[in-house]
Amino acid sequence: MMYVTLKNGVKMPMAGIGTFLLQPDEAEAAVLSALQGGCRLIDTANAYVNEKAVGRAMKKSGIAREEIFLETKLWPSFYEQEDAVEKTLERLDTDYIDLLLIHQPAGNYLAGYRLMEKAFKEGKVRAIGLSNFTQSQIEEILNVCEVEPTVLQTEVHPYAQEKELKRFLEKEGMVIQAWYPLGHGDAALLQEPLFEKLAEKYKKTTAQIILRWHIQEGNIVIPGSKNPEHIKENFDIFDFSLTDEEVKEIADLNEDKRYYISTPEMLKKYAEMVPPVDQQK
Repeated sequence: MMYVTLKNGVKMPMAGIGTFLLQPDEAEAAVLSALQGGCRLIDTANAYVNEKAVGRAMKKSGIAREEIFLETKLWPSFYEQEDAVEKTLERLDTDYIDLLLIHQPAGNYLAGYRLMEKAFKEGKVRAIGLSNFTQSQIEEILNVCEVEPTVLQTEVHPYAQEKELKRFLEKEGMVIQAWYPLGHGDAALLQEPLFEKLAEKYKKTTAQIILRWHIQEGNIVIPGSKNPEHIKENFDIFDFSLTDEEVKEIADLNEDKRYYISTPEMLKKYAEMVPPVDQQK
């Protein structure tokens, strides 16, 4: 495993498992499988309605809590609830969260950010960050925050490399974390001739080639899967390196093609949506 040190000194694994779209039983099994296979970064969210399952998997793994990097995200409907962080901790059955993010730039996200700052100052959160924010929205936070964001979680993959955004984040000392690191499983991306050529050269899958590219580009990755074999493969990316020339070839694949497009209408819908977190299993 490789690690990145966030600007507040916290060490974060560069590869983990995401639990987006996983039902509670699936999330519990996937996280347990990942932890048993050496994974130490787990990503979940209020909106995924599987935080309790993630907490159970962590306990069942028998791995010391301090060895696991736990990340979750506050949903817009909870930004103005003073006990939102405390209830999140209860669902996860843990005393602290390693990284807490604002999930969407919707609703009163400044109030949500203040909740996270308070939790950070109280020692309930080790680092805070943002998810799905644009550069201008990040600048808005930077202009008013007392505790600076350390991570931006957003869509990044070889078809959408976000080079300009990454330059801005680097200037601000923030690290990028890629969701959809494999392009939402796009067959066109996974079957790119370049990746097939590199997979043959390194005796890896095309997905492993893409994930290795992310690591060398400094992107933290959280591919999601409920397939134990795929979960294992997603972490078997630290025994080889792509050459500088190969990384440059991959850079040429950028199309600024995103699979998720945020709109004002969608953000308004997010602000009004209340995930059934209290009913989760």
